[in-house]
Amino acid sequence: MESNLKEDKPIYQQIAEKIESSILDGTIKEGDRVPSTNEFAKFYQINPATAAKGINQLVDQEIVYKKRGIGMFVAEGARQIILGKRKQDFYKDYIVPLKNEADKLGITVSELKDLLERGETQ
Repeated sequence: MESNLKEDKPIYQQIAEKIESSILDGTIKEGDRVPSTNEFAKFYQINPATAAKGINQLVDQEIVYKKRGIGMFVAEGARQIILGKRKQDFYKDYIVPLKNEADKLGITVSELKDLLERGETQ
């Protein structure tokens, strides 16, 4: 686990995102157990309730599920759920502002595509 937490985002949200990123990069696979709230709390020196809030957010999104008395596990299809969510966020956070700025500058969609393709070869 990466030990740095940022101050610009709620800690519980960062915990959820760290689990999601571990699922996306394959560090944690579907069916694997995720660290417990107590493990997160100890590692990051935070309140277990804060860690639980992050994990419960993933339960609500059906990314992880609880096996009573055993722990939390990555659900089947979790990676696809995360990819879909992150793609929506990417569109909203990057594409929409990019398109708005391009419109202000008179840059067409075709010109944007050219710029993106040129960026790949440099």
